[in-house]
Amino acid sequence: MEMKRWRLSVMVMMMVLLAMRQAAAGSIVIYWGQNGNEGSLRSTCSTGNYEMVILAFLATFGNGETPMINLAGHCDPYTKGSCSGLSSDIKACQSRGVKVLLSLGGGAGSYYLSSDADAHNVASYLWDNYLGGHSDSRPLGDAVLDGIDLDIEGGTTEHWGSLAKYIKGYGGGNKVYVTAAPQCPFPDAYLGTALMTGLFDYVWVQFYNNPPCQYGGDFLDAWKQWTSSLPSNAQIYLGLPASSAAAGTGYVPPPTLISDVLPQIRTSSNYGGVMLWSRYYDLQNGYSSAIKNSV
Repeated sequence: MEMKRWRLSVMVMMMVLLAMRQAAAGSIVIYWGQNGNEGSLRSTCSTGNYEMVILAFLATFGNGETPMINLAGHCDPYTKGSCSGLSSDIKACQSRGVKVLLSLGGGAGSYYLSSDADAHNVASYLWDNYLGGHSDSRPLGDAVLDGIDLDIEGGTTEHWGSLAKYIKGYGGGNKVYVTAAPQCPFPDAYLGTALMTGLFDYVWVQFYNNPPCQYGGDFLDAWKQWTSSLPSNAQIYLGLPASSAAAGTGYVPPPTLISDVLPQIRTSSNYGGVMLWSRYYDLQNGYSSAIKNSV
């Protein structure tokens, strides 16, 4: 009888430890590309802190405009071949198991989807120029990105679900990730409808520059609404500024995040981890290094 009780106790302890380990199995995602002083893409991936790096941004596309990438001081998109040198860095990241995606949109840019057909044309361009297709004008060279991120903060509220569907369709048997970075007020003004399609693999919600739903406001209620409302296949990430200078509001010091915030959100079944804006601010503040063992 005592042996059975001992075995039962050991089994219970193992289950508890497993549950704790699973609850803490999050990762860190970082945006890179909007500051020439943030270091190279290769050095970003070599830190070992990030599971995914998001290249920001393809800021011009759709509605008949010529698509144009903007990677701040890293390269000149107006000079043919200037950004193709990033190809080797992308491959180096991927060889380390770090996924590299391209983010569409951003807070400043010229983008708009005028129709479902326009969304199809944009998806075709992305496939041929950044994903697994073929084009003579691939801005980042022959490296094949792992997917597309939608950071839509302007333009139309329509056709984003169609864009996600067409991107996924081009992938065929190969996994192409589609992700999104909505604002924390639910539903998101631009991506609200698209996010309900079940096409998005990861959703990093921006809990900053939005005082009512960020930490210090109704944060936990907002987090629960996001994690309970989206299709269950999507992993939800807590989006935060990597330093107090990275956003107007919403910065959470690492000790507070570790002791107060993460224990409350890691129990969500679709918790994915933490997204940080951006590599430049993380480099200055060491945020990811401070939290990576707790995410």
